[in-house]
Amino acid sequence: MLAALSVTAAVAVVNWLLAHGWALVVLGVLVLSACGVRIHRGRRRSRWEAVRARELRYELSQLDGLHHSQFEAAVRDLMHRDGCRGAVRVGGGGDLGADVKATDPYGRRWVIQCKHRRHGLAGSAVGTPDFQVLNGTARQVHGADVAVIVTNGRVTAPAVAFAAQQRLHVVDRHTLAAWASGSRPLWELLRAVPPPRKPTALS
Repeated sequence: MLAALSVTAAVAVVNWLLAHGWALVVLGVLVLSACGVRIHRGRRRSRWEAVRARELRYELSQLDGLHHSQFEAAVRDLMHRDGCRGAVRVGGGGDLGADVKATDPYGRRWVIQCKHRRHGLAGSAVGTPDFQVLNGTARQVHGADVAVIVTNGRVTAPAVAFAAQQRLHVVDRHTLAAWASGSRPLWELLRAVPPPRKPTALS
C-alpha cells in the first residue's frame, strides 16, 4: 500500500513538472548552484590543506639565530602556511606598530608586531610600552581585528595584564614554540580571538 502511494505521488510530481516547464528550469538552476557552492568550498579547503602540507616548521633555536627582519619574515611565512591571504611583512621605519599583516581564512585582519630577542629568554623583556604602541595603532590605523605581539623572549607581567585589558594578544616563547612547530594555526592557540567576520567553508 505504502509503495503504491509512493509511486502515485512520484508520478503526480513528474506530471506536474512536465506541465510546468519553468519549474524544471528553476530546479535545474538550484541544483547547479548547490553543486557550484560545494565545489568552491572543496577547492578552498584543498588550497588550505595544500598550504599546510608544506609543513613549514621552525625550532626555537633557529628563530633565536635570525636577524630581526628575518624573524618578521618567518612570522609572515607561518601565517601564510596557515592559509592567510596576503600575508605581508611591512616592518621597518615608520611601520606604526605593524611588522606583519594578514587576513586569515575566516576573514579576520591580523596585525602583528614582532619583538625578536637574540638571546631568547635571557634578552630584555617585552614591556607595557610596546603593547601601548600596538594598542594605539593596530585597530585605529591598520584596521586590525586581531592585534598581536610575537616574541621569542619573555613578556613582563604588567604587559600581560595590560594586553588582557586592551584585548591584545601575546605570543610568548612558549606559544611561539607550539605555533612554529606546526601543531595548530595561531588562532587555535590564542584565547578570546574574535569570531569569524563571515561564514566560510572552514567555519
